[in-house]
Amino acid sequence: MRRVGEHRDGHIPGFTKRYGCKLLVWYEVHDLVSQAIYREKSIKSYRRQNKINLIEAANPDWKDLWFGLAS
Repeated sequence: MRRVGEHRDGHIPGFTKRYGCKLLVWYEVHDLVSQAIYREKSIKSYRRQNKINLIEAANPDWKDLWFGLAS
């Protein structure tokens, strides 16, 4: 939650801050930070269409999932 909020508020330098990405359209929950980092690096190597397919499988309308998490 903390990290998502930091990205959303523009506190973390990188892709989301540079391009103004504010919508949370997909996420995964992991028990261990090491698992999350491994998965994140794996997804970064995907082609764009595979990333879009991953999002649309779980969130076909590309709704902002932040509000469901924050409440």
